[in-house]
Amino acid sequence: MFTSLRKRYLDLLGSIYIYNEHRGYTAIDRVLDRVRARAPDDKDLIDAIQKHRCDERKHYLMFRRWFELRGVMPYAVDRTCGHIDRFIEIMFGTTIDHLNTQVIIDQDGLFERLCRVISLTEKRGHRQVQVLLRHPLVRGDDVLMRIFSIIQKDEPSHWAPYDGWLTAHGKREPVWWERAIDRFIHSELLFLKLPILFLTKDLRRRSVWPDEVDSADSIASPHGVAIVA
Repeated sequence: MFTSLRKRYLDLLGSIYIYNEHRGYTAIDRVLDRVRARAPDDKDLIDAIQKHRCDERKHYLMFRRWFELRGVMPYAVDRTCGHIDRFIEIMFGTTIDHLNTQVIIDQDGLFERLCRVISLTEKRGHRQVQVLLRHPLVRGDDVLMRIFSIIQKDEPSHWAPYDGWLTAHGKREPVWWERAIDRFIHSELLFLKLPILFLTKDLRRRSVWPDEVDSADSIASPHGVAIVA
């Protein structure tokens, strides 16, 4: 019984991560398009966001490979398990899919808010990976440990471009209520949504990989899969 419960927990964990990594790089694609249009000469910012995007895609591929090695598809979790999804919905009053990226990027006040949301999300992700690397169930899976070790190394560069933009333009850092929202979203997932999913019988699995419906431009990445069988 312990083996089956451990497998279910890890499958759910991986499913939440693969959703968030895919959501991450596809959303960053939209941000990159607008930043390139607005500030084509800001090569440092563009390159830093591009690296963030490529890392998210790389992490997605690592989790996809992990599932392939297990011979199963991820569970079909949706935006209710997406940290950035929930943060965007609360801070902008709309879903990522309906977010007007052009308006956000073109207005400093809104882009400032987006930078704080992304920075807080990435820092939260880094702290959570540090926890998972000490988790006894995760430590029993060598491939998953390698994945999280790579993510831990990559994460600090992910919030850097957004913090850097805020500093360079004299914008404020996140305040207490923004940090409280971040904590609430994380707690909601950890203590409410994950247990509900774990206890839900006949939880549906995906029939196709998320990137199978991505455009060719979205799939393109200079990074390969970081793990092999």
